[in-house]
Amino acid sequence: MARYTGPVCRLCRRDGTKLFLKGAKCFAEKCPIEKRNFPPGQHGQSRKVKKVVGYGLQLREKQKAKRIYFTLETQFRAYYQKAANRPGVTGELLLQQLETRLDNVCYRLGFAMSRRQARQVVRHGHLLVNGRKVNIPSFQCKVGDEIQVREGAKNFVILEEAKNFASGQHSVPWIDINRDNLSGKIIALPKREDISLPVNEQLIVELYSK
Repeated sequence: MARYTGPVCRLCRRDGTKLFLKGAKCFAEKCPIEKRNFPPGQHGQSRKVKKVVGYGLQLREKQKAKRIYFTLETQFRAYYQKAANRPGVTGELLLQQLETRLDNVCYRLGFAMSRRQARQVVRHGHLLVNGRKVNIPSFQCKVGDEIQVREGAKNFVILEEAKNFASGQHSVPWIDINRDNLSGKIIALPKREDISLPVNEQLIVELYSK
């Protein structure tokens, strides 16, 4: 299977930074990157850290973005090609596409504590987009779309936990969120300053432009 199914905290340790893949655990003291900030593996602690430059640095940024948004290589390349063919800043357009995926919007709305969990919420058919059930995580949301949890799923424990977790997080300026009704509406496309992620999208553009 192409999709990574192992422990995701190893990915953060591999990249040497938090990718926020485990929800509440990433903000707790028991976060592995806080306790063991060195590469995973038997010799991770004693391994000499080499300075990454050029192609290696560009590849590392692309891998981080793929892991954060939980996409495969073919999907990610398709997003880049679409962004490159549109007028505007390619890197920002790439991130806009990734941010407006339904699973990411579900996470931003506070219906899940991580993007991986949001993917499950979508796949299990718990979300409605403009009143219609959508169970495709990569579904591209647009400005004006209304996303809400279907009535039969509002009392699920996982959604209650996510709601409590999201109440302590920063607001999302491009989404109008109604936490009481478990719904939200996309009021604008996200700008680069609205996306606080440890990714340099320009390096990704340079990688694919070769």
